Amino acid sequence: MATGVAAYVPTEAGALVLYGRETEQAAIRELVDAARAGRSGGLVLRGEPGIGKSALLAWAAEHAAGAGLRTLRVTGIEAEADLAFGGLVQLIWPVQERLDALPGPQADTLRAVLGHGERAGRDRFLSGVAVLTLLAEVADDGPLLCLVDDAQWLDRASADALLFAARRLTAEGVAMLFATREEGFAATGLPELRPSRLSPEDSAKLLEQRGLAPASPAQVIEESAGNPLALIEFAAAQRRYHSAAGPIPVPDQVLASFRARIGRLPERTRLMMVTVAAEGRGHLTTLLGAAHALGVGLEDLVEAEQEGLVDVTGNVVAFRHPLVGTAAYQAAPLARRVAVHRALAEAATDDTCRARHLAVATTSVDEDVAAEIVRAAERDRARAAYAAAAGLYEQAANVTPDPRVRAARLGEAASLALSAGLAAQAAELAGQAELLVDDPKSAARLAPVRAAVEFELGERRVAARLLVDRSAHADPDAAAAMLRTSAGYGWFSGDREAIRDAAERVRALGRPDPMVLGMAYLVDEDYARGLPLLAEFVAAARQVAPDLLNGSAEPDGDAALAWAAFCAMILGADAAAAELAAAQVVHGRRHGLVGTLPQALQDLAGTQVQAGRHRDAEASVAEALRIVRDAGLDQRMARLNSVLARVAAIEGDEERCVRLAADEPDTGGVSGLAALSLLDLGLGRHEPALERLEEVGRGPLRYATGLLQAAADQVEAAVRLGEPDRAAAPLRRLEAWVRAGGQPWAQALAARGRALLTDDEDDYLRALRAHGDSGRPFERARTELLYGEWLRRARRRSDARAPLRSALKTFERLRAAPWLDRARAELTATGESLVQAEPTAANPLDRLTSQELQVVRLAADGDTSREIAAQLFLSPRTVEHHLYRAFRKLGIRSRRELSRLDLT
Repeated sequence: MATGVAAYVPTEAGALVLYGRETEQAAIRELVDAARAGRSGGLVLRGEPGIGKSALLAWAAEHAAGAGLRTLRVTGIEAEADLAFGGLVQLIWPVQERLDALPGPQADTLRAVLGHGERAGRDRFLSGVAVLTLLAEVADDGPLLCLVDDAQWLDRASADALLFAARRLTAEGVAMLFATREEGFAATGLPELRPSRLSPEDSAKLLEQRGLAPASPAQVIEESAGNPLALIEFAAAQRRYHSAAGPIPVPDQVLASFRARIGRLPERTRLMMVTVAAEGRGHLTTLLGAAHALGVGLEDLVEAEQEGLVDVTGNVVAFRHPLVGTAAYQAAPLARRVAVHRALAEAATDDTCRARHLAVATTSVDEDVAAEIVRAAERDRARAAYAAAAGLYEQAANVTPDPRVRAARLGEAASLALSAGLAAQAAELAGQAELLVDDPKSAARLAPVRAAVEFELGERRVAARLLVDRSAHADPDAAAAMLRTSAGYGWFSGDREAIRDAAERVRALGRPDPMVLGMAYLVDEDYARGLPLLAEFVAAARQVAPDLLNGSAEPDGDAALAWAAFCAMILGADAAAAELAAAQVVHGRRHGLVGTLPQALQDLAGTQVQAGRHRDAEASVAEALRIVRDAGLDQRMARLNSVLARVAAIEGDEERCVRLAADEPDTGGVSGLAALSLLDLGLGRHEPALERLEEVGRGPLRYATGLLQAAADQVEAAVRLGEPDRAAAPLRRLEAWVRAGGQPWAQALAARGRALLTDDEDDYLRALRAHGDSGRPFERARTELLYGEWLRRARRRSDARAPLRSALKTFERLRAAPWLDRARAELTATGESLVQAEPTAANPLDRLTSQELQVVRLAADGDTSREIAAQLFLSPRTVEHHLYRAFRKLGIRSRRELSRLDLT
C-alpha cells in the first residue's frame, strides 16, 4: 500500500534560520560531513511535542542538499501505528527500482512490503537486513540522508527494520536522523540528543521573525517555557493562562489551545477535520470518498486552512502539527468517530486499511467483520509483520461472537506478539485467551504459545510443566511436538520430573521420541540407555541436514536441527555438533533467518572452543552479540558470554572470566560456573574450584553435560587438596557416562582422573592414547602436563620432557597463561634450561577484529563482497571497508594474496 507523505506542515519548516540550536546543528553537520566522507551514522532527536525536532529535520534536509546528499524521508503517522510497514513503504517507494540489485530473499522481502510479492519470509529481522542493503545500494550513487520524523508513531515492523539498519551501517556514506517524542521508539545503541528549550532572548527573536506581537510578550515567553510551538501558538492566539488550577505541561496547554480553536469552527468543518484525523495518511482520494458519504467535502476545510490548522497541497491533506489532528479527533463524540471510521472503511481502496477502520467502527460482535480482519492479519503474517498481525488478531477477537473462536484468535495474537519479541503483550493476550476456554482441548491448543511466553519470561519450569500437563488433551501430532519442547524446557530448567513425565506421555502416545526418552534416562544417570537414544536422534538429523540446506526439508526442519545440535553437545559428539551447528548457520544466513542465528552461532562457538579455535569462537560469539544487540534480543547475551568465559578461564584472565560468567547461572546453565571453577583450578585455588562444582552437583542441574565434563576438574582439585574421597563420586559418574557414550576425549578424561587417584602410569598412558586426534587440544595438553609432573616426581626427568614440551607448545598457542607457567616450571625442574627464545612471530590474524577475520576467511573462499555481505547481514561497502583494513594489517594488497596466508 502506498502511504502518503508527511501528515503535517511543521511550524518552522520554512524558517531555516533557527534560534538557540547551535549544539543540535553542530551534531547534524558532523553527521552529514561523515556521510560525505563515506562514514555512516545515526542520531536520535528526542523531546516533547513542539520543541523543534521537525524544524531541525527541515534544516538538516537543506544543509544536506547543499552538501550534495540525497534525502529520503519517513514520517510516522499516529493512525498508522498498527499498519504494517506503513513507514517503510515511504522509504522504499522512491528507490524501489534498486530492489533488483539486492540478494533474492532480501529483494523478495521488500517487494512483499510494497505489496508486489506473496511472502516476505519467516524472519522479522530480514526486512532490516534488506533496508541496510538497499540504503547501501542507493548510497553507491552518492551520500544519503534518511530523515525519520515522529518515529514514536512508526509501526513496529518499520521501526525494527530502520533501527536494525541504523545500528549496522558503517562505511556506506548513509546518515540516519530520527526525531521522536519522549515516549516510545526505544533506540538503544544510537546516540541521542535532546533539543534544548529556547532562552527568553531566542524566544523573543523567534516572535520577531514570525511577525508576532502579542499583547504581553513577556507572559507568552514565560508560559511557553522555551517550547517553540507553544510560543507561536500562544502568541498567535494571544491567550492568557493562569496557574491557579496547578501547573499544566506545555504540550497539554497547546493541545487545549488547539481544541478551543477547533471548537469555534463550523460543525461541517469539524466533521471534515475528524475525517482527516481518522484517515491519518492525508490521502485525498480516500478522504473525499468518505467525506461524500458523510455529506461534507473539501470546501469544508477552507476555514481550517484560513485558521492555519490544515494545509491542502496536491493530493494530500496535512495538519499543521500532529497535535491539531489529536485535538480534532479527541474532541469528537464517540458516535461521530464511529461513523467516520465506517465511511473510511467503505471508501478504502486497500483491504488492510479497510479492515483497520472496520475494527474501530464495529461496536458489537460481528463474525463477518472479524473474518475480514483475520484475513488482513494473515497478509501481515505472510510479510513477517508479526506485531501488526498480532494487533489485528486481537481486534478480530474483540468482535468475534463465539467465545471459543475468540479464544483461538487471542491465542494467535499472543503467538504473533511473541514472534515480534513482545513477551509482555503475548503474556497478557494468552491470559485473556485462557479465561475464555472451558474445555481441556481448547486449553491444549493454547498451551504451546502460553508455554513459549513463560519460557521467554524466565519461567522455564512453569513452561515445561504446562506442556506436559496439557499434552494429554491434544491431538497426537500436537502432543508429540509439545512433549519434545517440554523435555527441552525441562532440561534447561533442571525440572527432572517434567522430563520424566514427558517420556511417559510419549510412550503412551506410541511415539517413542528418542530425544525425550534419552533425556529422561540421562536425568536419572542411566547413561547406558540414554546416550544411545540421543545418538540415534542426532544421526537422523545428520541425514536430513543436506535437505535443510537445499530447501527440501520439512517446514519445521530447522527447529529439529537445532534440537539435534543441542543433543550432539549433550553427547559430547564434537564432530556431529560442529557439523549440525554449521549447517544451522549456513541455513540461517542463506534464508535470512536472522533470529535463529544467535543460538546456532552459540552452538558453533562452543564446538570451536573445545577444538582450541578460540579466535573462531570469539568471531562467532561477536557476530551473535551484534545480532542480539541490533535486533533487541538482549536476554540472550548471558549464554553467549558464558561460551567465552571458558576461553577467559583457559587464558587466566580473571576479570574477564568473572564478568562474562556473572549472569549465566540465572539463565539455567552451568557453563559459566564450570568456567569459573576452571579459572580457580588454573590459578591454584583448588578449594573454591571444588566447592563450586560440588554445589552445582547437588542442585537440579547435576545431570548437565557441562558438569559431567567438569568432573575431571573436580577430581584434580580434590587430589590437589589431599582429599581424594571427594573425587570418587564425580569420577564414577564420568566413567559410567564414558562407557555408554564412548567419546574418545571423554575416555581420556576418565583415564586421567583415574591416574590422579591411582598414581598408576598405565592410566596416564591410556589417557594419552584416548586423546589421539580427539580434537580437544587443551585437555590433551593438561593430560601431558600431569603425566610430565608424575614422571618428574618419579625421578624420570628425561622422560618427562617430551610430554611437558608438547603441553608447553599447546598452552603457548592457546595463550593459557596459568597452565603455561606450570609447564615451564615443570620443565625447569627436570633440568631443562629454558633459554628465552626469540619472540615467536605474532600470528598476523591476531591483528584482525573478529568481524575482519570472518570477512577475510569468506573472501579467501572466493566469495564476492556482495555474497559476504548477504551472509553476514552487512552492506557490501562495509565488507570492502573491513577487507581494506584487514589487508593493511596483513601486509597484502589483494584477495589473490590471501591464498598465501594460513587462515586456520
